[in-house]
Amino acid sequence: MSETKIINYKGINIFYMDFSNAKSREEINEVLTESINYIRYQPKNSVIALTNMTDMFFNNDIRNDFQEFLKGNKSFIKISSVFGMSGLARFLFNSLMKVTGREVRSFENMNDAQEFLVKNL
Repeated sequence: MSETKIINYKGINIFYMDFSNAKSREEINEVLTESINYIRYQPKNSVIALTNMTDMFFNNDIRNDFQEFLKGNKSFIKISSVFGMSGLARFLFNSLMKVTGREVRSFENMNDAQEFLVKNL
């Protein structure tokens, strides 16, 4: 089940967005909406974010939704990483980073993505 929550890793609170196994645009947009409702009410440059995209459905409509999401969150995010992407999702993600001007590092697994966050604060 896709969701958002705060997780604690090595004493650092991380906003976790779980899109894993999301198979429809509606399900993905539910998580995007929950994320917006949290992120955009935090102080600027304060959110440490981790995103799980393992086995998530991805198409151009969802890419567009993520583009708006990433642009709108830019000033609130201190550092962010993502894991679990492959194939089309990775290609579309890389193009999103160029369009939105965001720097979000991509990793193969959750542990590496979390380590990046805590080491680069």
